[in-house]
Amino acid sequence: MSMTQDITAGLRNKRSQRKGRGESSGRGKTSGRGNKGSKARVGTTYKPTYEGGQTELFRRWPKRGFSNVNFERKFHIVNLADLEKFDNGATVDAAALLDKGVIPDNKQQVKILGDGEFSKKLTVIAGWYSKSAHEKITQAGGTAQNLKGEAFEFPKPKKKFVPREGGPKKSKKAQASEEAPAGEAPAKEAARPEGEQQA
Repeated sequence: MSMTQDITAGLRNKRSQRKGRGESSGRGKTSGRGNKGSKARVGTTYKPTYEGGQTELFRRWPKRGFSNVNFERKFHIVNLADLEKFDNGATVDAAALLDKGVIPDNKQQVKILGDGEFSKKLTVIAGWYSKSAHEKITQAGGTAQNLKGEAFEFPKPKKKFVPREGGPKKSKKAQASEEAPAGEAPAKEAARPEGEQQA
């Protein structure tokens, strides 16, 4: 027998302490639980920001800035090295990746990254591709498709706003009033009959 067994051998039939038998017993009142109410119950939890019912500190602070976290697209990340386990000519989609254990579930779309060597000719169906992954798949003779089964295409780059030289463009009426000499009406008003001209 080990030393641990020697020490615990006499404790097997130890009588349990009876709690809650009056304050003078030393084990009464809260019976070792320390508090009354919900804190003395089993399974009661409080979130870290809870302040007894008053508004939490993070809700009392003003909001600043903008976060894009609620609008970000989340993917299961799969590298090209993970696709080497598939045979040539196979179709690789979320269901196939799930069967192989590459992704944990199909709740999110799959994004293919270009890490690792890739030499298989596969038909890959995914939500998004990195440029390096797309290039390696096509160079190997495979095809990269979107979730609709169409050939994947990267979006066209957005045009950058370039301000015009000389400030904002002025209207024709403003240009005519500036070009007319002082004391003279613009060309359109001068061409009107006398009865129609403004007073």
